[in-house]
Amino acid sequence: MPALRSHQTMVAGVAAAIAQRQTDVRDVLAAVTPGGGKSLLPVIMGAALMRAGLIDRICWIVPRDSLRRQAEEAFADPRWREALGHGIALRAAENGRDPCRGLQGYVTTYQAVAAAPDLHLQEFRRHRYLLAVDELHHLPAVADSGAASTAEDETAWSRSILPLLESAAARLLMSGTLERADGRPILWLPYRTPQGVRRVREIDFKAPGWAIVGYSRRQALAEKAILPVTFGAMDGTATWLDAERTTRSVDALSRAGENTRDALFTALRTGFAQAMLREAYRSCREHRAKRRAAATGPNGAEHEGAGLGKLLVIAPDQETARNYLDTLRGWMPGAQAARMAQIAISERRDAQEVVAAFRLRPEPAVLVSVAMAYEGLDAPAISHVACLTHIRSRPWLEQAIARATRVDPHAGAYEQQRAVIYHPSDMMFERFRQMVETQQGTRAMVKMRRQHELPFERTVEAEPEIIPLESNATALRFAVVAPGPDFGNPPPGRDSADRPSAERPSKDGVQVPSAVEHHLRQRIGQIVAAQVIEDQDNNLVAEGPVSYHTYNAVLKRCMNKARSEMTLSELEAALGWLERNRISDHLHLIADDPQYRWSSRRKGRGAGSVTAFSKPARRTPSPGTGKPAS
Repeated sequence: MPALRSHQTMVAGVAAAIAQRQTDVRDVLAAVTPGGGKSLLPVIMGAALMRAGLIDRICWIVPRDSLRRQAEEAFADPRWREALGHGIALRAAENGRDPCRGLQGYVTTYQAVAAAPDLHLQEFRRHRYLLAVDELHHLPAVADSGAASTAEDETAWSRSILPLLESAAARLLMSGTLERADGRPILWLPYRTPQGVRRVREIDFKAPGWAIVGYSRRQALAEKAILPVTFGAMDGTATWLDAERTTRSVDALSRAGENTRDALFTALRTGFAQAMLREAYRSCREHRAKRRAAATGPNGAEHEGAGLGKLLVIAPDQETARNYLDTLRGWMPGAQAARMAQIAISERRDAQEVVAAFRLRPEPAVLVSVAMAYEGLDAPAISHVACLTHIRSRPWLEQAIARATRVDPHAGAYEQQRAVIYHPSDMMFERFRQMVETQQGTRAMVKMRRQHELPFERTVEAEPEIIPLESNATALRFAVVAPGPDFGNPPPGRDSADRPSAERPSKDGVQVPSAVEHHLRQRIGQIVAAQVIEDQDNNLVAEGPVSYHTYNAVLKRCMNKARSEMTLSELEAALGWLERNRISDHLHLIADDPQYRWSSRRKGRGAGSVTAFSKPARRTPSPGTGKPAS
């Protein structure tokens, strides 16, 4: 069985104390360095509280849709189900009735809650919920009535989630950073009153009813929970036309000064970006070649592809991302290009499938994205990241580099694994690196920004009115980031044999609830369609239309519920009913159904034929088949 890391052990202790009524704590804050293993915390706390009868259900809110499946997998992992002795299952829910569908909870997103806040609030008022909020730093505190009206738009997610926090029986709040780039307080967190001239806002570690658990980079590295990061900083020149169409240039990104923003914008879209892409691609390819050689068995059989390493490319915008993809594919053999390099951007309908394949399969080995695949992406195979983006806020960059710091159980010994981040050598990225090394991340400055600070925020920065001309890479230097300060007390000393192993949910053979639901719905649809074709070919229905829509309507009347609203057990019951019965024997159920008549008109069929149905004579089925005897 896998061992718990220090912060997971602490959360388990807090949950046990709550379950035994030994404390009045109902809010647990877990400040865990990105990649340190937050996904197990809702499982630990939910299992303990549900076993004690303090909660009925669990709701886990994540910042983006691509993380919902990972949340399901955390509860479906058979290793942890056995280790923690739980049988809890969560489903990735849409904004529909009964989000749990007979299970013990559901996973949703910030956007979904904001779209239907009353639906989720009613669910919380009907049941006692443990509410787990992932990446809480995305939610700014709700402004008071005297604040500017623009704050309402910025806090739309916060305003919809706040009633759920107030109604929950217990709360687990998780984040990789406890400060926002804009300096605003984070929703629901307990703060001390800012003191002094600098007005530093700090978390109140002694707030009543709260338990605060920390897990710093230093602790994670000491327990070998994450990999040390090697930064490859690439310097270069840039030339562009400014808004007045005057030629501007810098001979080094690292010395661009007040021109950093324009120089970086130019570099990411011209020759510099291509040179940096080539270096990241070359390094990842060499790493994969070494891993493949090391994984070749004595009989000559090569490794199947797991644990070789992968490259994640973070682009500044979708158009540039497509250009990056074309460049990368141009360096690959023609037969492999489309298979090995993929793109995941919001414009693509298959973006979620591409991200899932990148996480779970040996191929693709290169993924180009903008923002979909940077935060919370659990892909331990990532060994290289090309951070070709202008964003320089600390929370965003911490999440970006953490994509490569996860330990891959298939990639050999810990010491042989790599986490390499390629980035432009600008002063803002260097400042970010210094902050990671010297700041703890539990405090934020309450201040107004100055012009020379050049904050590159995703949500407020517009593209500069310049025309990029050219750029070139001139130098590349590597540096390993220091572990940084501890968050709270350091973990107790452990022998190497006692250190926790890498935590990665086993994907092989795991069936998460949403995948099972999808499979059952597909199977039911296939059987319904097969019966339609059989009845048409054999002329088994003398009167009335024979169509997929008609048979679906009959099945809905027989089951008293649509497939989209059925629980897992109800879907299994519907499948069993179809295996024993013919839908054509029950056409009389919709003979005078006004809802079916209306839906038929919507689909272009006349409603007059509906009344022609009469209850057909019962046919004797052949034994064991459910089909009429010939």
